[in-house]
Amino acid sequence: MTTVEQRPPATGTDGRWIADWRPDDPEFWAGTGAGIARRNLVFSIFSEHIGFSVWSLWSVLVLFLGPEYHVDPAGKFVLTTVPTALGAVLRLPYTFAVARFGGRNWTMVSAALLLVPALLAAVLIRPGVSYGTLLAISAVAGVGGGNFASSMANINAFFPQRLKGWALGVNAGGGNLGVAAVQLVGLAVLALAGAGHPRLVAGVYVPLIVLAALGAAFGMDNLTGVRNDRRAMRDVAGDAHTWIVSLLYVGSFGSFIGFGFAFGQVLQVQFATDFDTPVKAAYLTFLGPLLGSLVRPVGGWAADRLGGARITFAGFVAMALGAAVVLLASARGSLPLFIAGFVALFVLSGIGNGSTYKMIPAIFRAKTPVEAEARRLSGALIGLAGAIGALGGVLVNLAFRQSFLAYGSGDGAYAAFIAFYTLCAAVTWAVYLRDSPRRLPGV
Repeated sequence: MTTVEQRPPATGTDGRWIADWRPDDPEFWAGTGAGIARRNLVFSIFSEHIGFSVWSLWSVLVLFLGPEYHVDPAGKFVLTTVPTALGAVLRLPYTFAVARFGGRNWTMVSAALLLVPALLAAVLIRPGVSYGTLLAISAVAGVGGGNFASSMANINAFFPQRLKGWALGVNAGGGNLGVAAVQLVGLAVLALAGAGHPRLVAGVYVPLIVLAALGAAFGMDNLTGVRNDRRAMRDVAGDAHTWIVSLLYVGSFGSFIGFGFAFGQVLQVQFATDFDTPVKAAYLTFLGPLLGSLVRPVGGWAADRLGGARITFAGFVAMALGAAVVLLASARGSLPLFIAGFVALFVLSGIGNGSTYKMIPAIFRAKTPVEAEARRLSGALIGLAGAIGALGGVLVNLAFRQSFLAYGSGDGAYAAFIAFYTLCAAVTWAVYLRDSPRRLPGV
């Protein structure tokens, strides 16, 4: 978690370091702060967007791995699981890196690091490459998953309290769109160059990564007042609500990122006759992540008006029904129903992303009357839940891998999703909606 120390006005800056930053001062914000903050937001979104694309790169590249690569469906699910796991693990250190090195400086470094997986994929992927090499390249792509955490921590420090929700929502939504964007790039390469050129997908991102790093260097700033609050992380780790909210975020964001990585493979394996070429699957893979990203602010908007717990509860009930539709469609071999159910899961998980995040500040406002303390603990939980939630993407891919190994279809995974979403709905109701003396008001 990062906080901003409110300091008296300082004279000038040291290079790209800003010493005087008072976003909650209306006069300062109107005269100086707003323009600087919005400029940093633009470049932060671009860098985070590219980070999400690189993180999701292997959701596309596995579609190119035909028989000449000798990788079976189970092996392909591993190739998408590994970067998901590394990206989740990196989210916590990336959060702390902003205060340690500066938001601008770390955005430059984290953007430049994306060159490693992009260049390795652009150079080394070809028929005859060993599976171990593919696994190593896919693992390195996990660095893209950390960018979200550092970007959110940085933008959180730039905006006043009344605009943090909007700024973080725009920042997160712009980043999430990177999942759909890389799949559109993959579709374009498949349509124009064919399935024999997976390296072009990674190659497209090399100049974009350079632009992201240069944009951070010339368009962003560091704030001297940002400090890590490790004590807040320790405090929230001992709070039961931290692990409850993290479980819910595993179900919402974990589902979104996990389905984003797996959907194309599932189509190719589950409906092999309908998707006998990679380009046919690629025509559909971007749709779910695109809609899920675009509706994320809707979850926050609805939570503002109806309560985060109510929207989250309704979302998980609907996700359990959506997974049941997918299971029914799989059993009947109905491709239209299968796609409709899966797209609904993407949309509902996107709404759940927003509503679950909105629950966090409400929980701590209900637990403590001190606004500053509530903000301190909320910020820490947002960082921790974001890291844990991303591990849900690992579980989704592992569930698909095991299901196809055991049953030859995804039916086992769909049944597991129904059970998990039902559990999340039950926990949400029992802790935050059921009439009880311990119920937290306003969540």
